[in-house]
Amino acid sequence: MGQIMLAAEIAHVPSILISEREGPLKGKRAAAIQAQREIGKRARDRAADTFLVFDTHWISHLGCHMNANTRHRRLYASHEAPHMIQNMQYDYPGDPELGDAIAAELGKDGLQVLAHKVETLPLDCGTIVPMHYMNDGGWARVLSVAAPIFASVEENRKFGAACAREIAASSRKVDVLASGSMSHNLVSNKQVGDGQWEQVGSQFNRQMDLRVLDLRKQRRYAEYGETELLCPYFPSSGSGQIMAEYHL
Repeated sequence: MGQIMLAAEIAHVPSILISEREGPLKGKRAAAIQAQREIGKRARDRAADTFLVFDTHWISHLGCHMNANTRHRRLYASHEAPHMIQNMQYDYPGDPELGDAIAAELGKDGLQVLAHKVETLPLDCGTIVPMHYMNDGGWARVLSVAAPIFASVEENRKFGAACAREIAASSRKVDVLASGSMSHNLVSNKQVGDGQWEQVGSQFNRQMDLRVLDLRKQRRYAEYGETELLCPYFPSSGSGQIMAEYHL
């Protein structure tokens, strides 16, 4: 019988990577790097074998999709910020079996989900960045889920519930990751530069984010789920259902 070993919402911003390089950002994302490595360590300590990543950076406009390739291997350059991430090598085993099982289970709920085995389909940075720190050497499988921006909240909840059922029915020990930001309001183009990392894009959004964090710490999940809908840019992922049930 399968089991969810831990669930976490994690960052994937390119600045995490470039804070390891020489320059104005060097060392400024050390806490985020340490946290992601700690999550990876806890996953290994709990004998997890699969990362299920709800990737809010892989935006889907038509339907629900999973990257269920047998192997994820390529050189990656960010289409969003190629000056930040380029020629980055990744190589992880995939999980087509779990992807197919989740897609079939959702079909019973009337929701069409495609579990793709397309060799040329890459991972996006919402999966690549956290896996770089949590899954060093590719010791665990990776199943990446797109963010369907036109899906309803109910469809996303169905997705998360189906994932939980199929993990339980499988032999997998899974870490569930919601990879994204919260309100995610970036700075204006005229603020972009070496000083952009110290800027707050919107004070209103910052206060919303802090409130969401408070609700989470207090485990007030029902209120947190509704508050999430108020954030200007935070595509709800199916992992919300899982995280509410399996928060550690």
